[in-house]
Amino acid sequence: MRSTRKLVLFAALGAAAAVAAPAAAQTTPNTRLVDCGEESCLLVTGHRERGSDEVRINGHRVDVQGQRNWRVRLPLAKVREWSAPFARRLEVSTHPLASRKDVAQAGTADTARLPIGLLGHVPDLASLVITLD
Repeated sequence: MRSTRKLVLFAALGAAAAVAAPAAAQTTPNTRLVDCGEESCLLVTGHRERGSDEVRINGHRVDVQGQRNWRVRLPLAKVREWSAPFARRLEVSTHPLASRKDVAQAGTADTARLPIGLLGHVPDLASLVITLD
């Protein structure tokens, strides 16, 4: 009987974790490289409490697509301009519109990891030698 209770408890905890995981995953902004015609862009996706909140990346207001779940494509030149050299993260924040009087809370901020080496120094590589021992 005791092992049955443990099994039921573990099953309930597993189900609760499975339900909570997607909600937690929605709140963290994500980035990835995508094609934008002739150049590459950084696709930034995230979640905001209200569809009317403005989104800022590294302090710059951006126009996003979507409501609560949003996305924006930024040219890499703009990402480099807005970021420190060798940066590994972007600051992504949401702010209530200044015209909204019913919202007393301040904005929320989070960080989004950049793809590895995106803003790093890339030396010209003449050749690459790989040896297997």
